[in-house]
Amino acid sequence: MRKRIHEIIEKANDGDRASRIYDYFIIITIMTSIIPLCFTRQTAVLYTIDKATAIIFIIDYILRLITANYSAGKKGFMTFLLYPLRPMAIIDLLSILPSVTNMNYAFKVFRVLRLLKALRVFKFFRYSKNIRIISNVLIKKKDALLTVGVLALSYIFVTALIIFQIEPATFDNFFQAVYWATVSLTTVGYGDIYPTSAVGQVISMISSFLGIAIVALPSGIIISGYQDEVEKPEDE
Repeated sequence: MRKRIHEIIEKANDGDRASRIYDYFIIITIMTSIIPLCFTRQTAVLYTIDKATAIIFIIDYILRLITANYSAGKKGFMTFLLYPLRPMAIIDLLSILPSVTNMNYAFKVFRVLRLLKALRVFKFFRYSKNIRIISNVLIKKKDALLTVGVLALSYIFVTALIIFQIEPATFDNFFQAVYWATVSLTTVGYGDIYPTSAVGQVISMISSFLGIAIVALPSGIIISGYQDEVEKPEDE
């Protein structure tokens, strides 16, 4: 019975009608659970929607927990203990927590927990083929993306350090220089902080040009990996 439950709640083959119905049902539930987040004043209807969808998510979480050994492909009691530490299981739990606790209603300081309900959107990751493809791309290209990330952070730090030394009167602290370097790297240019000397403006132009190249690198890596994933044979 647990194996059949696993086949239904997880993405099974296209011929499994029960699995497709369950996926559609969960997707509709996720979309419905977001409705109360669109209103500042909670009515009885919105309260009922919130609690009903939370109950469904709790049942879904329990079903995935009791079939954790099948999804992990391993036997043993440790698979059940380690399931709550999986990324999607954490998202599931955090999206349920604000609906089942009264702390966020009793104390204003705990109302920030309501923001966790927005994590329900990420539950779509489990049911979208395209999102799974992108996830595979990020996993396979993680080394290249990590290299680009280190390059970007290094460039931001060096540029901020240079501009902070050239124009100490413009930037009150080093964090403002880092903020300016980040904005220049991404070529956003808010204009709230900017160099005033000729040397600083030259550095700003160089930073913008190099920023175009650095920002374009991750896009090229992801697009290349995505194309490779899409062109894979169906059996693979």
